[in-house]
Amino acid sequence: MIELYSHQLNAINHLRNGCILNASVGTGKSRTALAYFYVKECKGELNGHAMLEPKDLYIITTARKRDTLEWDEECKPFKIFNVRTLSECGIKVTIDSWNNIRKYCNVCNAFFIFDEQRVVGSGAWVKAFYQITKKNHWILLTATPGDTWSDFIPVFVANGFYKNKSDFLKQHAIFNRFSKYPKIDSYKNTGKLLKLKKMILVDMEYIKPAAVHDMNVIVDYNRDLMKQVMKTRWNVYTNEPIRDAGQLCYIMRRVANSSESRISSVKKLIADHPKVIIFYNFDYELDILRTVAKELNIIKAEWNGHMHQPIPTKEPMWIYLVQYAAGAEGWNCTDTDTIIFYSQNYSYKAMVQAAGRINRMNTKFSDLYYYHLYSKSNIDLAINRTLKQKKAFNERKYISSIWPEN
Repeated sequence: MIELYSHQLNAINHLRNGCILNASVGTGKSRTALAYFYVKECKGELNGHAMLEPKDLYIITTARKRDTLEWDEECKPFKIFNVRTLSECGIKVTIDSWNNIRKYCNVCNAFFIFDEQRVVGSGAWVKAFYQITKKNHWILLTATPGDTWSDFIPVFVANGFYKNKSDFLKQHAIFNRFSKYPKIDSYKNTGKLLKLKKMILVDMEYIKPAAVHDMNVIVDYNRDLMKQVMKTRWNVYTNEPIRDAGQLCYIMRRVANSSESRISSVKKLIADHPKVIIFYNFDYELDILRTVAKELNIIKAEWNGHMHQPIPTKEPMWIYLVQYAAGAEGWNCTDTDTIIFYSQNYSYKAMVQAAGRINRMNTKFSDLYYYHLYSKSNIDLAINRTLKQKKAFNERKYISSIWPEN
């Protein structure tokens, strides 16, 4: 018999076709979604009674979750597999990544679980999402459902609340009259939007067992070099002019992130914690952290765009170096209680996802420790303020604030 927590059972009772299951990272969204599929969509019972209305299941998830077979493991207790002859009532489970979503546009009368919010904007994934949701039942799983009303447009359209994106914008968007391109300043008729959001958003509230300790570690930086970069707009690493706002921010961050103070702080934290996950952004940071591991003579493994190594869990001491872009979501580790954020990511969502790698329902630790390293440089403080507001940092907006003529 499959056991579920009360918060999961409550969510199943409120879910329906076209809903978003909104829950923080590590609270059991995957199992809840599968139980909903089994009980509500296929009319089965978790005590082992056969499904009365079996249908095929498609799970669209991240490439990493697909490759690590995380969803396959979640499906096993329900006795549903990717081989019909092995599955309950002969159904077939297909698990694939968002990159391949267009392969399933012609599927009919199945059930889709869309794992992690990727349907934003109006690109190829959203167009495929519209085609799939017209012919199948579905739910979407996320820990970060949307920063603005525009993020909800694809789900609202798929539910039939609006004909298309243009219909939504016509009813709700107030555009900036002075912008050179269509830019939404604010939204109107938000009462209707709140009502629609309430209809489709199912919050699965759960108080995790571990106490979370977020600690800021303030580090120093090379002030003279930072002043030189900001005054001359000169790339001190390649000895050439800085081209644009993005490169200027990159160089400013490199000055801050490469300081001896930051390196010394991370060494001390590693010495205090025998098993540590470290998140970083850039390749030069990876080079620094590799050197740190070598100097401390500690086992190191990596997950990034270059290497996909497993966590060395059998070692008594280790550090796991993870690039935000490659590994902020889609895996978990309950063998450590510590994450070091060597540098901050621009995305609040990415920071939340990264923190969730160790904050799971089945963690064996009663306390979890998160160390946020940042300096008092202008750019570090600006990124930190933005993240505290639960927003994404905008480079162009930041540069315009310090140099209005840009």
